[in-house]
Amino acid sequence: MAVHESRAEPARGFVKSSAAPAAKELTLRIALKPTDIAGLEAALYQVSDPASDLYGQHLTPEEVAAFVKPTDDSLAAVSEWLAENNIAAKPVTPAGDMLEISIPVSQANELLSAEFSVFTHVDTGSTSIRTLQYSIPASLQAHIDFFHPTLSFTRPIGSVPKFVAVRPSSAAAVTTDAVPVSDAVPTSCNSVITPACLQALYNIPTTPATQTSNKLGVAGFILQWANSLDLKQFLTAFRTDISSSTTFTLQTLDGGVNTQTRSQAGIEANLDIQYTIGVATGVPVTFISVGENGSDGLDGFLDIITTLINESNRPSVLTTSYGFDESDLTRPVANNLCNAYMQLGALGTSLIFSSGDGGVSGSQSQTCTNFIPTLPSDCPFVTSIGSVGGITEVGSSFSSGGFSNYFAIPSYQSADVASYIAAIGTTNNGKYNKTGRGFPDVAVQGENFEIAWDAETGTVDGTSCSAPSFASIISLLNDQLVAAGKPVLGFLNPFLYSATGRAAFNDITSGTNPGCSTNGFSARAGWDPITGLGTPNFALLKTAVGL
Repeated sequence: MAVHESRAEPARGFVKSSAAPAAKELTLRIALKPTDIAGLEAALYQVSDPASDLYGQHLTPEEVAAFVKPTDDSLAAVSEWLAENNIAAKPVTPAGDMLEISIPVSQANELLSAEFSVFTHVDTGSTSIRTLQYSIPASLQAHIDFFHPTLSFTRPIGSVPKFVAVRPSSAAAVTTDAVPVSDAVPTSCNSVITPACLQALYNIPTTPATQTSNKLGVAGFILQWANSLDLKQFLTAFRTDISSSTTFTLQTLDGGVNTQTRSQAGIEANLDIQYTIGVATGVPVTFISVGENGSDGLDGFLDIITTLINESNRPSVLTTSYGFDESDLTRPVANNLCNAYMQLGALGTSLIFSSGDGGVSGSQSQTCTNFIPTLPSDCPFVTSIGSVGGITEVGSSFSSGGFSNYFAIPSYQSADVASYIAAIGTTNNGKYNKTGRGFPDVAVQGENFEIAWDAETGTVDGTSCSAPSFASIISLLNDQLVAAGKPVLGFLNPFLYSATGRAAFNDITSGTNPGCSTNGFSARAGWDPITGLGTPNFALLKTAVGL
């Protein structure tokens, strides 16, 4: 047996409580080495780079599977080992590169020369069964990427925004004809953001979309449920030009539901649904409620991608307002998750993630020493969205951003990252990885968003406001592209960082994102790790995509 993965101690915030009960059933996933992941990455860039002759010619599921499936030798070797130990495995991904087994703790300890224990998350009291080391036969190390969950500690995911109730008089004020700051943007948008503010700030059209095949997916986790009555109240107040009965389609997996008891509505879920339906006028929206059958936050992140890869009419855009500190996951697990996004991107889905709300400290307190990037936001195959506030836009202090410790700088942003690091000199030296993928990619308003929740109206802040808003903009662009007989945008970043793409963004040069007892990074001319390339202008984006 050879040690396959190990870590010296659990992730920050977790403590070992006891040995795991021997009879406790564990569901473990075995990631097999893909046949040609580098080939898939090359193919993704070919169909995503506007300078490529293959731009827009998204791959088929069969083409993607050919890149990521395990070799016959790998599958045979691992299957034989499991059979020798009387363990049945089933594939859980379309390409068969991920297997799942269920065995008691006692057998898992023996199979993997491990010591599975109960670990407690100090702040919440939630428990997880993990090990700090496991081994596999040396002959299988070339075939097996990792076992999960083993060394990755996924704290309760997401940071649900705080809801601040708005007095009725204030709520009414933003629906009136406030005196505009410019020809388009009402002064009220300096204090409260509504769909009308976003439409004015970013030139977003209000005319309904026409293409029913162009869907927008909204990911829901941690028992966050989107309430239809709250949506109706929101549309009645803030989108009087469309039917207040406009709603969403529900899709569930891993035991997910969408309870409609109004008092159980989720602030995050309501926000995401209200600012997709309320901004992406007429685009069909699907709320994808991921349950907790896997008892592990990461399983749901993988399962939603697997589910969508299997679909023939998958969403053209998927927005997610949840994530992890990068250091919570081991590098192999993080790579596997990122590679799953690569697969979905190659199929033509734009993946939008909020960058996080802890500045440079991720979800940690100011006691951190080194800056903490966030996942999946810093995966190079997704588009990370930061936050700004104010009509004269300034980077939000909470807007997470920085540089990955796991993922190298992708070619599409290499010049931007080099330029930024050169510009800040020795500031924050040693606290971040100068060779890592920089995030976020772009930014959108993320402060004082008015939503309806449990029959009240109030405001919330966070990059989880920004992500669904940007996803709505991309969905409206896709609608017009499909109507013109053109392919949807798919993986966005090579386009966004191109000379044509970046010209459609307003560069933000003010703001910092403090954390870890520092001022964090500073916004400046060009790309920066608070606001990315800046904030979008729909009219310019429309021209940039050839409409």
